[in-house]
Amino acid sequence: MIHLLLAVIYVSFISLGLPDSLLGAAWPSIYQGFGVPVSYSGVIFCIISVGTVLSSLQSDRVTRRFGAGGVTAISVAMTAAALFGFSVSSSFWAMCLWAIPYGLGAGSVDAALNNYVALHFASRHMSWLHCMWGIGASVGPYIMGAALSSRAGWQTGYRVISVMQMVLTIIILLSLPLWKTKSGANAEEREAVPAEALTLKQIFRISGVKEVLVTFFCYCSLEQTTSLWASSYLVLNRGISPETAAGFASLFFVGITVGRALCGFLTLKFDDTQMVRMGQGIIAIGIAAFLLPLGEAVTLAGLLLVGLGCAPIYPSIIHATPGRFGADRSQAIIGVQMASAYIGNCLMPPLFGVIANHTTIAIFPYYLLVILILMGYMHEALQKKTKAAQ
Repeated sequence: MIHLLLAVIYVSFISLGLPDSLLGAAWPSIYQGFGVPVSYSGVIFCIISVGTVLSSLQSDRVTRRFGAGGVTAISVAMTAAALFGFSVSSSFWAMCLWAIPYGLGAGSVDAALNNYVALHFASRHMSWLHCMWGIGASVGPYIMGAALSSRAGWQTGYRVISVMQMVLTIIILLSLPLWKTKSGANAEEREAVPAEALTLKQIFRISGVKEVLVTFFCYCSLEQTTSLWASSYLVLNRGISPETAAGFASLFFVGITVGRALCGFLTLKFDDTQMVRMGQGIIAIGIAAFLLPLGEAVTLAGLLLVGLGCAPIYPSIIHATPGRFGADRSQAIIGVQMASAYIGNCLMPPLFGVIANHTTIAIFPYYLLVILILMGYMHEALQKKTKAAQ
């Protein structure tokens, strides 16, 4: 039965990735229809992000009450409702209202699912599950593109994904009895939980928490900054045509998705700490390829290498959390890690844009390098503080 549950979780990760790229794919059609500036997509993104941070911080309390399966079902249902709301919105402000349940649903399910997998399954499944998320995030824009090209409209694209989320909600509800099964490579009765949910003050007092939060903040900042600005860097600094740059920017996501598929096998030989260090080393090589004046091919290879390096870091940090801090505190800490990740996503890419606007976009690889150095330093500090607990 545990294999059936694992299949449900894999499908959940694919489905959860489907909506994540929809706003960017649909916005060129949405803002024109609503008669708002193109920059207003940032408003919706910020509303979603704030909701995600808030729900991530509350994930410990919510998961204690409803369980990981219950939280997943409720959150996916909220996401499905929000996506349907997007599809019937007739104004920008209506979309803003529907962005609230979208964000609140996204944070809770992210923290609950990641913690459940970290507790019950081997590291390889964490890598493969995040690979499935990447597949979903890649397929979503294709669904929206098909809706737009068939002239069915962006509303149909959102509606299709909403129906898929509704089907997933039903599947999760039917699978709820399976979520209570204790099994997996890391499930040696780790589920003794404290009587009450930890407060933020209590969480920050735990040795190593500040370090893991900064590590996670840096990783997500690096990933999102690369995602947002790599194409502009290729065009404005390396003289690559916009059409070519747009196509090759996808190499970054290819690197992450393929890398996570490969990392599932590498975890059979390397532990989580080694996987993170390996990823950071590959990112460093990719950044070096940006800096070296060796031509377009080397620069594009660097983009692929940065993606490959990013692949093991997120799932490995998450999977190591119960071992570092204890299963009784992992849900609370993973929730705060998710919040830290979304804060990094919101702050650091725009910050680079401001800096580049006042200097030059040529600083892009140096910006990534500074983030990487801080990430590496904090990860090693985390390792020293939590080594005894592992």
